[in-house]
Amino acid sequence: MAIPLLSYSPSCPNQRVDALGARDDEAIVYSTDDLFSPTEMGDLINAAYRQIFFHAFDSDREIALESQLRNRQITVRDFIRGLLLSNTFINSFYNKNNNYRFVMHCVEKVLGRRVYSEAEKIAWSAVVMTKGVKGFIDELLDSDEYLENFGENIVPYHRRRILPSRTTGEMPFNISSPRYDAYHRDQLGFPQPIWQEAVRAFRSYQQQTKVGDPALFLDMSKDINPQSRKSSFTSTANINIARAVPRRG
Repeated sequence: MAIPLLSYSPSCPNQRVDALGARDDEAIVYSTDDLFSPTEMGDLINAAYRQIFFHAFDSDREIALESQLRNRQITVRDFIRGLLLSNTFINSFYNKNNNYRFVMHCVEKVLGRRVYSEAEKIAWSAVVMTKGVKGFIDELLDSDEYLENFGENIVPYHRRRILPSRTTGEMPFNISSPRYDAYHRDQLGFPQPIWQEAVRAFRSYQQQTKVGDPALFLDMSKDINPQSRKSSFTSTANINIARAVPRRG
């Protein structure tokens, strides 16, 4: 039996997080209300992929959903719902994380903020446990917080506020919250050392020798090991001139 969402307290009064960067580093808002060309629609779709998947690889694109969105058969909220329920998202985030970390990823991507506390993680994890992934995604997209900030036609983005006393803000979600947790990265064998020994020398591409450069022959010349040989001297007393002169037959 499904249980209602547990209560939790927000960590800030205006339900937003600290800024990502300086004041001029404002998020770009993509909305179908402002689109008038196919190129602008493509930018909106790519922004949705980056928000949900952190990338927009061709192999992970949902062509059917894109076509429906371009033809205005579905809203941006429906497109986001389709991405969250896609095989790419389920395999990348749900199958490789526990419920608490999966909730953290979804809140950051869908609501555009960090989770308030452990209490919020537990509350949403209970929804995942009782209603499944689809029920959890539906509750996030149907929540008052989502509808008030993004509505039907705006792509979710990292909401933030600028604090006058701070020159820098928090890191983006894809940096502060890696896709896999530490235990799964250990199973994959990460991190792996790249260098087995210290780098002794490094030359940039501009400093590397090119074909035809005389410097290429320097190493070859160093490999040559000339060995000194004693010259053999022949005494003139041992030369038989009569035998050395050819004769006509």
